Parts: sequence; structure tokens; C-alpha cells
Amino acid sequence: MSNATTKTVPHHGLITTSLILATTMQALDGTIANVALPSMQAGMAATQEQMSWVLTSYIVATAIMIPLSGWLSTRIGRKKVLLTSIVWFAGTSMACGLAQSLPQLVLFRLLQGLSGAALVPMSQATLLDINPPERHARAMSLYVMGVTIGPIMGPLLGGWLTDHYSWRWVFFINVPIAAACFFGLVSYMPETPTKRTAFDYFGFATLTTAILALQLMLDRGQLKDWFNSTEIWVEMVLGLIAAYWFGVHSATKREPFIDLHLFKDRNFVLGSLLILVIGALMFAPLALLPSLLQNLLAYPVITAGQIMAPRGVGTIVATFALKPLLRYLDTRAVIGLGVIVTTTSIWSMSGFYLQMNDSLLVWSGVLLGLGMALSFVPLTAVAFATLPARMRNESTSVFSLMRNLGSSIGIAAVQALFIRNTQIMHARLAEHVTPFQGALQTPPDLGSAAQLLALNGEVTRQATMMAYNNVFKMMFFMSLACIPLVLLLRKAAAGSAPVVAAE
Repeated sequence: MSNATTKTVPHHGLITTSLILATTMQALDGTIANVALPSMQAGMAATQEQMSWVLTSYIVATAIMIPLSGWLSTRIGRKKVLLTSIVWFAGTSMACGLAQSLPQLVLFRLLQGLSGAALVPMSQATLLDINPPERHARAMSLYVMGVTIGPIMGPLLGGWLTDHYSWRWVFFINVPIAAACFFGLVSYMPETPTKRTAFDYFGFATLTTAILALQLMLDRGQLKDWFNSTEIWVEMVLGLIAAYWFGVHSATKREPFIDLHLFKDRNFVLGSLLILVIGALMFAPLALLPSLLQNLLAYPVITAGQIMAPRGVGTIVATFALKPLLRYLDTRAVIGLGVIVTTTSIWSMSGFYLQMNDSLLVWSGVLLGLGMALSFVPLTAVAFATLPARMRNESTSVFSLMRNLGSSIGIAAVQALFIRNTQIMHARLAEHVTPFQGALQTPPDLGSAAQLLALNGEVTRQATMMAYNNVFKMMFFMSLACIPLVLLLRKAAAGSAPVVAAE
């Protein structure tokens, strides 16, 4: 199964279903906790900044473990890695649901991310192996549906479980899903050939150090006033040194932890850069919208989940539209169309306001789901189009690592920018609030502490909304930055297979 073969694989449908379910489960847990964060925050007496660790600990742990999953699959077999991951994922999910404090929850989320890291890249590699090359785009459509539908279902399912039961059920729900995946794969999935290779401890250690240092710098930068803090400087320098050592070591070692020959393939390099940005654009809104809907607009948790769910409609529409689009348009045009739709969606989010109705929230989500799927599916097929099958374990691991790094960086960056912007906007608005303004010369009695608190509360609401707008504007420019990368892909002829090569 290590080669791209055209032979029919027994139980192809059951294997595919189990893999898509495993992919959806792992992707689901990246966002299912988002909508429950306010409930967790209240129950654990934590700040919004501290609660972001519930999200980022999972993502950064996944990012650290993803490259190791490729080596393990080559060494002991992909089926063993997948089955072990599913069992440990179910166990750590139970532990998250039983956590009694924020440090416990963050620790168990870290372990959950480590245990589930192999599910997405190894599912992707298996789908590419059990389908012939001419069906790779179709297989990747199913894979991307799992990757994207999971984060979209997360807020809705998380909101319903939190509202009807408690936030702990957003983790308990994984157990029956994991059981179905396990029995489907243990019964029908064939094992892959193994190869005895030495483990590059130094390469793994330096890569892990670089990722951890980057994440710590982003998460703690706002709290420590960025580069006015010695800690942030230490984390930045440590991360840069570790990344440098990793690069030099990988370029000179005979069997490095990550084979740098992957990056000689122009398609794979461009695809990895694009998926880094798309990963940030995919998950950063999901980290912001629950607090905007619940804390600022006062939506109930279940309603917040329902408003975010239509994003999945856009993804489903895009999945069905891709086949005819790829038949008549070249792949670069379809990816570019997806980026344009995504950019339009994020621009509309930058126009959110306190008195808006649900339609603006819903349609911006539909457009975001549509744009992400239109760009993600063909990009995934393109990235692996010119790589040999023998590099599939490693290439899918690196590709998933880039997506997770983008997600982790995106969430940390938007949280930091949001907090800083809220403070700046509040200070600017407060400068213009004086007793001599016409609106304040009548009934509110500014000598009353209650009235002053009410006035400050309204200023805070307006400043918070402006901070959300500014963060979405920053994401809009990130989306625009994808367009030059798309243009570097060679234009394919209309009606050709959905595979392009870089010039």
C-alpha cells in the first residue's frame, strides 16, 4: 500500500469512512471547545487570555507530534500508529472531561493533541495510497471535507452539549466516535510495509524546541509586554537558534528527521506556504467569534453555535462545485477563486457592528466555508502531485505540520492583537468622553458612581467591537498575501486533470 496503485483495495468504502471519521474527530477537537470557553472560564475563574491555552496547547502539541507520526508509520506500520492514536485520543478526551482545574485541563489537552496528531496526516496518506492517481482529487475532497467540517461542526455541537449538559461533554463525545473508527480500521485496513530507520533525536529535539519557543513567545508576549520582557527575548532567541540548528543538521545528516529533499519540489513548497496562511485564516475566526457572540452580543451558547454552523454549508457547496469547476478551469484559477471568496468573507467580518442582525454573521460564515474549501481541496491535490509515493508518510506529516503551525500562530496572534487593540480603542474613545458633550449634559448624572460605571461599560463595548474589526482587517491583508503565491503556480489547460506543476 506504499505505492500509488490502481488495484482495487478490499473494503475500500469502509476504510474511507473510518478514516474520514477519524479525521473529522481530530479536527473537531480543535474547535469544539471554542464555544464552551466562556463556560469553562466561569467555572475555573480564569481570564480569556489564560483560556486561550486550552486551544493553543492542543494545536501546538499536535504540531510537535505530527512529524514524528511519519517516522513511526515508516518504522512500525501506519495501521499500528493509527489504532494506537485512536485509543490514546479517547483516553485523553475522557481525562479532559474530568479535569478539575485549568492546569489539569491544559495538561490533558496537551496529551490529547500529542495522541491525535497522527490521525489527519496518516489518514490523508492512506487515502492517497488506496486510490489511483486519477482519483486523488476526489479522495482529497473527502479528506478536506473531514478536516473542514470538523471545525465547523465543533461550535454547533459544542454549544448544544454545553447548553444541554455541560462543557465536559465536548470531550466525552469523542469516546463513541473513537470506538467506531477503531473497529472499522482494525477489521479492514491493511498494514503498510515497514522500514528500519534510525531516529534522529537531535533533529526532533531542535524542531520541537523551535515550535515550543515560538508558541510561548506568541502566547505570553501580550502578558509580558513583548520585547520589553527578558522572557520574550529568550524565547525568540532560543527559537531562532533551534531552527538554525535544525536546518543545518537536516541538511548535513544522512537520515535526518525531516528529509529536506521534500522542499526541492516547487509544488510542495508553495502548497506548504499557502496552507500555513490558510490554517491561520481557517481557525483564527473560530477563536474570536464565540467570545464576540456570547460576551459582546449576549447570545446564548446554543445560539452562538447555530450562527457559526452555516459555515459548513459553504464547505459542502464547494465540495460539490469543485468537480465541474476543475473540469472547465485550471487548478490555479480555482484556488485563486477560493482565496478571493475567503478575502471577501473576512472583509465583511471587519464591518461587524453591535446592532447587526444575524444575516451578516451567517453569510460571512457561509462565504468563509465556501472560500476555504475551494482553495483547500485543489491545493492539497497540487502539493502532492509531483512527489514520489515513497515520501508520502513524511510529506503528509510536514504538510499537516504547516497547517497546524498556521492555526497555532493565527490563534495566538489574533488573541494578542485583540487584547492590545481593545486597550488602545478604549483609551482613544475615553479621551472624547467629557461632561461638556451635549449627549452627556442631560440625564446621566456623572456624579453618580453607578452612572460612571454604566458609561464606562458602554465605552468598553464600543472599544471591544472596534478591536474585533481591526483584527479582522489584519486577517483580510493576510488573505490578500496568498494571491502572489497562487500566481506562482503554472496555469493548467481547461479540462485537464486537477494537477498543476510549478514553473
